[in-house]
Amino acid sequence: MDLVSDDYLRHNCGFAVTHTLHDAYSFGKDLQHRGREAAGIAAISNERIDVLKWKGPITTFDITDLHKIFPGHDYNMFMTHVRYATRGRKDRILEDAHPHAIGGTVYERGNHTFILNCDAVIVHNGQINNEYFCNVDKEKLKTDCDSEAFLHLFMEKGEYELLKKIPGAYTLAIADKRRKDVIVLRDKTGIKPGVIGWKDGKYVAASEDTALTKNGGSFVEDLEPGCVYYFTENGNCRKESVVAARPAYCFFEYNYLADALSTLNGITARTVRITHGETMADEFKPDIELVTFLPRCPEFAGRSYAAKRGIKFKPVFYKMKGERSFMGSTEAERRDSIESNLHLLPEMENSLNGKTLLSMDDSTIRGNNSRRERELLYKIARVKESIHASYTPQVGIIGDDGIKRGCLFGVDQPPDDNFIARSIDGKSNRTLEEISADLGMPTFYLSMEGMLNGFEKLGMKRKDLCTYCIGGKHPFENL
Repeated sequence: MDLVSDDYLRHNCGFAVTHTLHDAYSFGKDLQHRGREAAGIAAISNERIDVLKWKGPITTFDITDLHKIFPGHDYNMFMTHVRYATRGRKDRILEDAHPHAIGGTVYERGNHTFILNCDAVIVHNGQINNEYFCNVDKEKLKTDCDSEAFLHLFMEKGEYELLKKIPGAYTLAIADKRRKDVIVLRDKTGIKPGVIGWKDGKYVAASEDTALTKNGGSFVEDLEPGCVYYFTENGNCRKESVVAARPAYCFFEYNYLADALSTLNGITARTVRITHGETMADEFKPDIELVTFLPRCPEFAGRSYAAKRGIKFKPVFYKMKGERSFMGSTEAERRDSIESNLHLLPEMENSLNGKTLLSMDDSTIRGNNSRRERELLYKIARVKESIHASYTPQVGIIGDDGIKRGCLFGVDQPPDDNFIARSIDGKSNRTLEEISADLGMPTFYLSMEGMLNGFEKLGMKRKDLCTYCIGGKHPFENL
């Protein structure tokens, strides 16, 4: 099996470690914004580890039936995972879904799979490059997923060696039948988020603190980069620092991926988005009558932009459901998600005629949302002009070093993607005028300097952010 393939997985996911099945299920639901196309749960006892994973969101399975599958009296810890399938792998969703396992008896059920009595399992958010798996016995691998390969390395080398030797992007949890504790790791860069919480007198872990706070738990602290955590069945947690932290937190987590109410590394996503809107008001001042936003992440930035400029703010669009088109497996699915989900509020069809407005977006990467926005505003609402504004700088450009950008660290933005910021042949960056012409409306991006100044205003040093996808340096340089 060739691990260095074009099908190598890029994914953004959410995970949790809990002490009850109910919490595993509820935490998963409140991490659903991180992935909707597959979900899974590992149930752990002193004697065995059992896995169930299925196609679709967490709620595809009813909690009542999950309690029949995983009776509470048989298990003392649980790991849950949500993910989205990418790069057209719709036919392999269950293969790619987490938890990944070593050992166990597999029972296929079409849209769900059991793996019972496993030797070890892993749930993972992030991405690890193939070069670190060259010594893995490929005959043992069932998939080409980085997470499964990482689990095999763990079984051979242990957690300390992995934290010291593998500078990938990973926040993950592992249950190993040979070990009493569930082990949680966050790599030295901390690119992917993770927190420890307190729920019903026991320590738990999750990708974001909102999974805790929305379910009666409380935030304790962020997982520290370069550390290993041991979660015991009786609810205790022990931390060991293995390597020095070299923070390279993903700015896109704040701008888009995380729940608006989440606090990541001490800063709330909502506050970041508010600040970006205010910065845009300083950088970009077109003559407009109204400010709106593309649901739902950009609302805070849209409101702060309007407030700072003293311009009326008003919702114009609505979504039927909160799914993110960004997380569709294919280009066609992403387009279908947008067209079937993003609509114009009925009263806007007549009240925007002849007006000039600014529509705030969190990011303009492939341009799918933007084209739907233009169709609704120009063809249906008959606006005079809609100015499209993104508070994330151009993703996927070619850097000053000549290297094509994209995300190599766990977000579905591979360097060969069809970024609107890059020419069709992929050999040069487009100007704002060229991007505007492609989208059919004036388009503006917040500058990288403006975005980084906003983070620093909130206490996050720019050197502690990963900005690779928008032209910054590789976060693993000199590690």
